[in-house]
Amino acid sequence: MALHLGSACFPAFSRSKVSPARVVEGGVDVTVAEAEKTRLGGSDLTVSKLGIGAWSWGDTSYWNSFDWDDRKMKDAKAAFDASLDYGITLVDTAEVYGSTMALGAINSETLLGRFIKERKKREPAMEVTIATKFAALPWRFGRRSVIAALKDSLSRLGLTSVDLYQLHWPGIWGNEGYIDGLADAVEQGLVKAVGVSNYNEKRLRDAYNQLKRRGIPLASNQVNYSLIYRLPEENGVKAACDELGITLIAYSPIAQGALTGKYTPNNIPSGPRGRIYTREFLAKLQPLITRIKEIGQSYGKTSTQVVLNWLICQGNVVPIPGARNAEQAIEFAGALGWSLGKEEVEELRSMASEIKPVTGFPVEKF
Repeated sequence: MALHLGSACFPAFSRSKVSPARVVEGGVDVTVAEAEKTRLGGSDLTVSKLGIGAWSWGDTSYWNSFDWDDRKMKDAKAAFDASLDYGITLVDTAEVYGSTMALGAINSETLLGRFIKERKKREPAMEVTIATKFAALPWRFGRRSVIAALKDSLSRLGLTSVDLYQLHWPGIWGNEGYIDGLADAVEQGLVKAVGVSNYNEKRLRDAYNQLKRRGIPLASNQVNYSLIYRLPEENGVKAACDELGITLIAYSPIAQGALTGKYTPNNIPSGPRGRIYTREFLAKLQPLITRIKEIGQSYGKTSTQVVLNWLICQGNVVPIPGARNAEQAIEFAGALGWSLGKEEVEELRSMASEIKPVTGFPVEKF
C-alpha cells in the first residue's frame, strides 16, 4: 500500500517545519512528519492539527494509580517538551485537572505554567498554544464568575492571556451568563478565542448565536470522540460543528488507551479505567484492534497513529490525546503528515459500529 503524503483528507492546510526524526515504538519505525496547522473555527487562532491533553498531569483521582511523584513530574515535563519539539504546539488543560476539587496532587495549570517558564528560558521565541477551561460549578453564578476563574487560571499558568478558554461543561444554571463571560474575556483581551465542551447540538447552537450577537465566533466544542465512541456523529454535534464552522476538539481520541492495543482481556487498565474498559469489553474489541494493527503495519505506523489519523480524516477535528511521557508525545506526532485511504476509514467505522460503546460523560446529554 502506498503511503499518502500530504493531506489527502484535507486539501488545504499550512505547514510548520520541524526536524524529521525516527523512533522505535512497539517495534514499529515511526517517521515523524511535518506538523500541520488549522484555523480554530471562525476565530483568528491557528493551532496544530493535533494537540495534547494535560488531564493526567498532577492528578491522583483518575490517573497515576492515585499517586504523584517526581518521576511522573519529569515524565510530564518531557511530554511537554517533546510535543513542542515535534510540532504539536496545542496543549489543553483545565482548572479542575489535578486540583483539590479532583483530589489532585498538584494543579495541571500550575505544572504547565512551570513547564512554559522553563522552556522559555531556553527558547524565548517558542510557539505554544494554551487552552484551558472554566468549571461550571453549582455555586458559580453569571459572567463575573467566568472572569474571576479565568484570572485565577492565568495566575497559575503565569500568563497574561490564554489562546483558548472553554466552558468545561454546561452548568445547572447560569449558562447564558457564562457565555457572556466568555465574550467579556475576549473584549478584555484575556483570551484570543473561546469555546465550549461537552455541549449537545441545541446548547451548541444557542452558544454560537449568543456569541454571534456580540460579534465573537464560537471557535470550538470539545467532546468525547473516538473510533469506538462516535456519539458526536449520532447526536448532531459533528454536523452542527461543520455547518457553523466550529472546530470539534476530540478528547479521549484513543479511548484512554483502549485503542492502542496495549490492553487485552488479560491486561485491563489500572484504576477507574478498568471499570470502564472491562475484560468483556476488551474481548469484543480485539478483532478491531487486530485490523487497526494490520493497517498500521502497511503504512509503517502504530495503532495509536492509525486511530488518531482516522479522526483527522473526518475533517474539522483536532484530537488531543493525553501525553504522560515523551515517548507518547513523539508517537502522537507520527499521526500527522499522511492519510488513511477512504476505504480504510469506512472499513474501520463499519467494524467499530458492531461494538457497543462505553458510557460517556453524562453532561454531554444535558
